[in-house]
Amino acid sequence: MPLNTIQETRHGYSRDQIFEKFTIDRPGRIVLVGHHLSTKTNIRCLIRTISLCCAELEVSPHVPVPSNFFLEILGIHDDIGCTVIRREEEKVTVGFNMLIDAEFMHHVIRLSFETSH
Repeated sequence: MPLNTIQETRHGYSRDQIFEKFTIDRPGRIVLVGHHLSTKTNIRCLIRTISLCCAELEVSPHVPVPSNFFLEILGIHDDIGCTVIRREEEKVTVGFNMLIDAEFMHHVIRLSFETSH
């Protein structure tokens, strides 16, 4: 059985659901992990799109972004472990270290919709 089929069965999501992007344009923070896992330093960002597995962030092109960090979505108290996949100027594409829960995703989308209208 191909690996993708195994992952889809284990998580209960189709490949299309995992990669479906939602535009949220929501402020966030990149929380840097320091010595002894301290998380005092953070960088402001704008979360342009999000899916169950990844997100596209906008960050000042002059600010260095570490390879691994936690992403905090403004208004939500959970942090998401992230790894940088690609950076082009101010656009940073990150993969989540674990798929986020569909209920969490719906909460993020609902919150973004409510605050934009």
